[in-house]
Amino acid sequence: MAQNVFLSDKNQAQPQQTKSYKDSGYGWFLIPGISIFLLLIILPFVSNIGISFTKWQGIGAPEWIGLANYQRAMGDAVFWASFKNNLLLIIAMTIIPTIIGLLLAVILYDFISQRLGTGWASFLRAGFYLPQIVPIVVAAIVWKWIFQPDWGVLNSLLTAIGLEAWTQNWLGNARTALPSVMLMLVWFQIGYPLVIFMSGLQRVDPQVYEAAKIDGANWFQTLIHITVYMIKPEIAVVVLTTTIAALKTFGPIYAMTSGGPGNATTVASYFAWKNFFEISNVGYGATMATVLTLIVLLMTFFFIRAQNQQEED
Repeated sequence: MAQNVFLSDKNQAQPQQTKSYKDSGYGWFLIPGISIFLLLIILPFVSNIGISFTKWQGIGAPEWIGLANYQRAMGDAVFWASFKNNLLLIIAMTIIPTIIGLLLAVILYDFISQRLGTGWASFLRAGFYLPQIVPIVVAAIVWKWIFQPDWGVLNSLLTAIGLEAWTQNWLGNARTALPSVMLMLVWFQIGYPLVIFMSGLQRVDPQVYEAAKIDGANWFQTLIHITVYMIKPEIAVVVLTTTIAALKTFGPIYAMTSGGPGNATTVASYFAWKNFFEISNVGYGATMATVLTLIVLLMTFFFIRAQNQQEED
């Protein structure tokens, strides 16, 4: 009887001891991460917002001018042209790679892996993903060599197949500069959605495809009504991350065109950098960076909210 009472008292005391341990020690593990986040993210962001309300060349004391930089941005043609170019880059980094990546993932998963084996599918998947391993600035420089008007591979190939009339200065022409950069970005970006979609396809029950085949669904109907529906979470992740990456694009523009010719390839991040470091108009550059950051935050908020609402429905 005494032994049972002792065990009962011990079992009752143990949860209180565990709870006390969690309450006293759990929060301390968050302090390093929160401190680094505040130091490297929040503090520079708040400082950038403060600088955007000033006129400053990077030296001396900033001059407070209120909303003058934002009013100037609303009437700045280059500012609006840079965001227009960012929207076009979304086509090259989000829309086209997502569609091509989905089709390639389905082909590798449904046909290559079943007819040639999973080894070939893995090999081809790695090949498509290989550009993602290369630093994007290095890839941009290589493609700049390809687009060289005198000795570039593209013009040499066009000349060799009898299309010499099509050769031109691809990055030096305002009509072809941005499409040339977009082509490079499509090549660079395809492997990212491909890998994510193939991982998503592995969790789809094969019996769903078998049932659709028995009901008479063709390949395209299966793709639209089953595959796309089942991997919606993966598609949402790809669309969100690549859209944010398109809005922040800087390296390829800097390495390939420096925003030219004229402002044909200028994007918001490069325009902000140019005001910061070339023109020494730090206050106006901070305004560009602040506006771009707010657009990314708002887009992310509404995108995640819409995704959560869709999952609840």
